[in-house]
Amino acid sequence: MSLINISNLTFAYEGSYDNIFENVSFQIDASWKLGFTGRNGRGKTTFLNLLLGKYKYSGSISASVSFEYFPFEVADKTINTIEIVENISLEHLHWELMRELSLLEIDEDVLYRPFGTLSNGERTKVLLATLFLRENSFLLIDEPTNHLDMHGREIVSNYLNSKKGFILVSHDRAFLDGCIDHILSINKTNIEIQRGNFSSWLVNKERQDSFELAENEKLKKEIKRLEKTAREKAAWSNIAESRKIGFDPAKTEKSIGRRSYEGVKSRKLMKRAKVIEARQQKAIAKKSNLLKNLENSENLKIAQLYYHANRLVAFDDVSIFYGEKAACRNVSFTVEQGDRIALCGKNGSGKSSIIKLICEENITYTGSFQKGSRLLISYVSQDTSYLNGNLSDYALQNGIDESLFKAILRKLDFSRVQFEKDMRDFSGGQKKKVLIAKSLCEKAHLLIWDEPLNFIDAISRMQIEELLLEFKPTILFVEHDSVFCSNIATEIVQL
Repeated sequence: MSLINISNLTFAYEGSYDNIFENVSFQIDASWKLGFTGRNGRGKTTFLNLLLGKYKYSGSISASVSFEYFPFEVADKTINTIEIVENISLEHLHWELMRELSLLEIDEDVLYRPFGTLSNGERTKVLLATLFLRENSFLLIDEPTNHLDMHGREIVSNYLNSKKGFILVSHDRAFLDGCIDHILSINKTNIEIQRGNFSSWLVNKERQDSFELAENEKLKKEIKRLEKTAREKAAWSNIAESRKIGFDPAKTEKSIGRRSYEGVKSRKLMKRAKVIEARQQKAIAKKSNLLKNLENSENLKIAQLYYHANRLVAFDDVSIFYGEKAACRNVSFTVEQGDRIALCGKNGSGKSSIIKLICEENITYTGSFQKGSRLLISYVSQDTSYLNGNLSDYALQNGIDESLFKAILRKLDFSRVQFEKDMRDFSGGQKKKVLIAKSLCEKAHLLIWDEPLNFIDAISRMQIEELLLEFKPTILFVEHDSVFCSNIATEIVQL
């Protein structure tokens, strides 16, 4: 059994006063299929980089395996894919590569095309296959699903399930459930490992949270009761003490043993008061250990504008073209008030083109496309690379309420420290949350979200699901998270 040992690991970025990790210790079996989960910005990618030796840290990381990071950086994308494979994995046999590509449903001809001509999904699969060819390596797989459609995710999940010896960072619940046997979670105050998949981890977490909430409520009542009792006992003890020191002989019994009786009574009451105080402090200490890892997942709200007509958008036999090439053909569907429509299909099937047409980009099409007059749309794009500057300026530039905008981000697990940072320093998930929070602040008749969940953590995905199910806005969305689609969509348009 080969182990990866992390002992007293402490790390903070240069110039930061806050440690990302502090005295963290745990072990990983190098044969595990380990899922890695946690809220955005908790340090998942940072931890992978520490394993790779990219940053200085205190403590120790020891392993008898070498670490390989995915996605592997390809410097020259103009050379044929086979050359890239051979540069990464020097000692593999050709039949071994063919076996891996077959499992990933990739044709051999991709090897003889320039790497830059491959789709993002093809690149993901080829690089995964190549890295698994390397001997004695432990793979650090960082969010492989972002360029995969729903079918591609299923293929890669099945592929990883046939392997062992990796850490997988992903927020896609179904994807994780299909291929891991342990889960590593970065919580608010610690890191823990459990056997099982994401669903079993979530059940255990919800059970633990429920227990701690109930225990916390019980201890709050107990502390309040003890405080009241302690005050009463202290008052009685003070009265007894004053009687022991001196009493009015005209009003009090004059027996010889009276003073000693009052002394015994005073000591008993003081002892009881101290016992109650000790119990109170014990209850407070016990309470302070609860709820430290309870995730803030407060309910979000949305107030969508009512549109004057029931039908907002209609496609009838629409085909979209880029030059001579068709992005999609013969598409027919309508968007009506209250619809939650998922556009589904393989990468390149025309989903984003349909969204661009609705958002009035200059696109060539045939067929009938109708859009309601004065229809207000709130759009969330796939791209977050343009985000920069601070959140206050961003809210002002987009004409949204800054207080509401930041309140939504707080509910999506943004710390107040994040509000002072430049958005360029945000994680991919945090940038996506900025776009979603902006959309929730905008007054609109129709939400159009293009792959809104890329990089967003699982807890936040569930918050967004609850929002859409409670307030039932009219929304057209593209999303490859199968759980999200099945929970949210009232209709699926398959391209």
